[in-house]
Amino acid sequence: MEAVETVLLFDYYGRMLTDKQKEYLDLRYNQDLSLGEIAEIMCVSRQAVFDNLTRTEALLRRMEENIGCVKRDIAVRKAAREILEAAAVLDASSDPAVSALARRITAAAQGLEE
Repeated sequence: MEAVETVLLFDYYGRMLTDKQKEYLDLRYNQDLSLGEIAEIMCVSRQAVFDNLTRTEALLRRMEENIGCVKRDIAVRKAAREILEAAAVLDASSDPAVSALARRITAAAQGLEE
């Protein structure tokens, strides 16, 4: 699993993990420590760190497969960008009503991105 994907999944589903799982992921992906460094900190073998991370990453993937928050968020952000691009074209209209509507659309789409 890519580090960026793991961090994104951790952001969404991290609260569902045990404290130990969170700590291992934090040390690996947020603090960018090696498996050996994590093993030293946690007083376990490098293999134990590898196994914990592997199981936790698999759990995060299963959560995403079942719940789909990341996939939905990516789709919403993509749609919001497309809406903003279309609204920018409309905002250039010489018709004041169309321009006003474009600004309302832009405000609503920006709300989706937050």
